[in-house]
Amino acid sequence: MNTFPEFFQIDLGIYIEAFVNWLTLHFQGFFNILTTIIKWIVFNIQNIIGIIPWFLWILLIFLCGWKIKNWKSGLSYSLMIFLIGLLGLWNEMIFTLSIVITAVILSIIIGIPIGIYMSYHPRLETWIHPLLDGMQTMPSFVYLIPAMIFFGLGTVPAVFATIIYSTPPCIRLTNLAIKRVPKEMREAAYSFGSSRWQVLTKVELPQAMPTIMAGINQTTMMAMSMVVVSSMIGAKGLGENVLIAINRSDIAMGFNSGISIVFLAIIIDRMTQMISQKYDNI
Repeated sequence: MNTFPEFFQIDLGIYIEAFVNWLTLHFQGFFNILTTIIKWIVFNIQNIIGIIPWFLWILLIFLCGWKIKNWKSGLSYSLMIFLIGLLGLWNEMIFTLSIVITAVILSIIIGIPIGIYMSYHPRLETWIHPLLDGMQTMPSFVYLIPAMIFFGLGTVPAVFATIIYSTPPCIRLTNLAIKRVPKEMREAAYSFGSSRWQVLTKVELPQAMPTIMAGINQTTMMAMSMVVVSSMIGAKGLGENVLIAINRSDIAMGFNSGISIVFLAIIIDRMTQMISQKYDNI
């Protein structure tokens, strides 16, 4: 009586495993195309941000912080980037940034259109919300399993797992932002002969942009949180250094890599938050 009867127990995992095996068998060509595309994006982003000299990076971070908020913010952000270089982790930071930027760009491309479409179709929203709940609450390690099966080891499965984990905030907040646009503004636009596309691009999106930017901020931070987890399937960068430090019980290496991730996350978080606030004040 103290244990749940075995008669009622079911194993849902075997059905998911069968589905994943079926996808792998019948859609391997599609996954190979995705692998090529994601590798191309990561490679080009890494080349673009890697070709910038380190001192220009520091200057650009300073100018961005100054432009968005004030010179003190710019100075503090540039010092953080400089410290990452002092710790000897500049190349690792560039590689980590290339993975995060790729995942965020693809999450935005996927998330914003889905969020907009959901705001126009309440029935679809009813079905997608539980899926988003699952994507956000499922332990991030679980995403690594199908990512490895579909794409093998390396950067591509890391980007794939990061996209799954970080896209829901972008979808949710885009959906919420479009739905919160005052009905009177839409009606006024339609009364002046605007098409549905014009109402979306000239009324709804400008009004919804602060909330959408908040969603992009959350998506970016969730992508950053996957840095260490992704290293378990071969993604290089700062996360790999943390994983190596754990395996070796190397406190110094772990601290240097960990504090570098913290610095990078702070810079990205503060800048995207300030951009969101700028939109809110327009």
